[in-house]
Amino acid sequence: MKALPIIPRALALRDVESAIDHYRDEAGGSVAIGFVEALQRAYGHIARAPETGSLRYAHELDLAGLRFWPLRRYPYMVFYFLQPGHVDVWRVLHGARDLPVWLAMGEAGGAEVDPDAPA
Repeated sequence: MKALPIIPRALALRDVESAIDHYRDEAGGSVAIGFVEALQRAYGHIARAPETGSLRYAHELDLAGLRFWPLRRYPYMVFYFLQPGHVDVWRVLHGARDLPVWLAMGEAGGAEVDPDAPA
């Protein structure tokens, strides 16, 4: 199978920007660059072998076909759907989040409410 194009949704792009900002602000530019490189490696793997991602959250959330692939050395996961001719990246989330809640936000059209924020 030839590599498929990776097409991140707007919400996934915001997830990535937020992670980069966090790493840059808290740990410095080299750590932020390392995150980007790890994300690029994950995207490359997903593009070449999209069927290797885990379906764990597809079953938990009743979202047929939702897969994820973890980043190496960073606690983030890429959530995606394999589509005809491309990979639809839905979210890029930190593994310590309440993932079902954050993923449900993406399903609902990417609500801007932070489920981890204090009430």
